[in-house]
Amino acid sequence: MTNASLIHHFLENSARRLPDKVALVHEDVRATYAQINEQANRLARYLLSSGIKTGDRVAMLLENSLEYVVAYYGILKTGAVAVPLNTELKAETIGILLAELDTEILISQRRYERLLRQVNFKETAVKTVIIKDPKLSLNENPEVVDWDHIRADSDIHNPDLSISPEQLASIIYTSGSTGKPKGVMLSHKNIVTNVNSICQYLELTEDDIQMVVQPFFYVMGKSLLNTHFAVGGRVVINNKFAYPATVIQQMIDEQVTGFSGVPSTYAHLLHQSPLAASRDRLTTLRYCSQAGGHMAGSIKLKLVDILPQQTKLFIMYGATEASARLAYVEPEMLSEKLESIGKPIPGVSLQILSADGQQLPVGDVGEIVASGANITSGYWQDPKATSRALDDYGYHTGDLGYQDEDGYFFVVGRKDHQLKVSGHKVNTQEIEDLLLAADDVVEAVVIGVPDTLQENRLIALVTTVCDMLEQELAEYCSKHLASYKVPQQFLIVGRIPKSASGKVDRQRCEELIKDL
Repeated sequence: MTNASLIHHFLENSARRLPDKVALVHEDVRATYAQINEQANRLARYLLSSGIKTGDRVAMLLENSLEYVVAYYGILKTGAVAVPLNTELKAETIGILLAELDTEILISQRRYERLLRQVNFKETAVKTVIIKDPKLSLNENPEVVDWDHIRADSDIHNPDLSISPEQLASIIYTSGSTGKPKGVMLSHKNIVTNVNSICQYLELTEDDIQMVVQPFFYVMGKSLLNTHFAVGGRVVINNKFAYPATVIQQMIDEQVTGFSGVPSTYAHLLHQSPLAASRDRLTTLRYCSQAGGHMAGSIKLKLVDILPQQTKLFIMYGATEASARLAYVEPEMLSEKLESIGKPIPGVSLQILSADGQQLPVGDVGEIVASGANITSGYWQDPKATSRALDDYGYHTGDLGYQDEDGYFFVVGRKDHQLKVSGHKVNTQEIEDLLLAADDVVEAVVIGVPDTLQENRLIALVTTVCDMLEQELAEYCSKHLASYKVPQQFLIVGRIPKSASGKVDRQRCEELIKDL
């Protein structure tokens, strides 16, 4: 467990203990803990001099970079709330969220200037936008301040403000694939508790070097940053996963010990990268971890087979509302509990509840409900959503599942994604897993389209590594599934729509089907 009660203590403690150690690598940038902490202190003092107070929200529209890390910890040092925004949001949504946050300061980068010019700042409280080396003005308001001007502040010491661990630290917006994003409120205590648990079960040390391809505005990416800064490790940023060969080469060059991704990340590594050919050169890769949704058992087995012999695979389960993580499967139990989400991480309790709140016995299916010090207090300015997700029992994940006799939990579907086909309940995950087990299938998503005769008509979106016929896929599914589970239509697509975090965007999948 780290000696930290506040999130920015992770940075400050490592800067005190390992000042000259390289903490972050991004392209040509190699920044030490001391350098990052000094820059964060300068930003914090600028924010304080601008009138930022404890509890104020400061928004961030930044790609993974040194500027992101400095901004994140700098904001937290003031007692303010760091609010990272999804960099793929449209200008209209950004404007809505800035107004909802009632924030006066936005920190961004030059690459987003044209997007920001489309934001209706008149409907917001934003007075200042901080941009490194700005090139464009943002109409009349707000004022644009150069990031390098802020970093010129002479005071590099920690502000050391009195901040309660219960204080709100960050608002992380969900992907919003089914409507307006919801702002998950996380305190310092929520995040510090979760970071300590993750460091414990992954056995992280200052010798660990993490390759980060997940965006920091996504809760999984944020946990990668915090956990490695907590132990004095190193973070290697690569924002070019579209070219996976370069990612793998950098992992070799930087002697990376850990890699993390969502299911689509690993699908691309398996099918569209030189991972297999490079395994003998990934000599330092100690572990890989997967979160961000269900990954088919067939993909897990392929990964175990293709990864270097010394590399452990951690399958993890969590939610933004849990500050990142709720459960994990120990690598040595993976083959035995292949479809499990694992056991609760230290400090977390999971239970299976019926619709009326009764705890269900082993083997019975109900909703997975979580409790622990890492669980959110609710959603920003959304009491209705808060009351739906949180009650005296804990956080209702919306996942349906069961617990086996060994204490391992399994997810069987989503509470809000139950499909009925000709009177039968259908779990689309079962169909997707079967498709993913086919040799030439990279990704698969099954969508239910309302139908007057069958209640729902199943359509499968599939990406493949070679030309496949719909007829082949239909015959393959018919061999393994009941007839009502076989999709009525298979669409071979070049790309399955996803959110910036790499999760499947089902709403956009439905829109794609309508357009075809």
